[in-house]
Amino acid sequence: QVQLVESGGGLVQAGDSLRLSCAASGRTFSSYAIGWFRQAPGKEREFVAAISWSGRGTYYGDPVKGRFTISRDNAKNTVYLQMNSLKPEDTAVYCCAAGGRPTLSGIYTVSSSYDYWGQGTQVTVSS
Repeated sequence: QVQLVESGGGLVQAGDSLRLSCAASGRTFSSYAIGWFRQAPGKEREFVAAISWSGRGTYYGDPVKGRFTISRDNAKNTVYLQMNSLKPEDTAVYCCAAGGRPTLSGIYTVSSSYDYWGQGTQVTVSS
């Protein structure tokens, strides 16, 4: 069992940066892939970024490529999402998720690949 808690969201202006954190409890955290997903009001959940259990593999959704960076510190049971050059269309609730299946399937971008989810943190980008 893994419990995930996101933090770092807030209200920023376009062009600003934020760093989200996903802190996990549980001894098996380092064996899980971690994904970030976001959902804006009235829209479907969208894949943002993911990182393999080792940290050697990283994956990004097209809207955030070149602006967002995902990383992890297994010693601290934490995954980070550095978000730069934020845009109003990045406004959403951001959730992190953990799962073992992406490692086996190689599919990191689908929400159904993940078993454990955090509650989310709100990111609002004003123009």
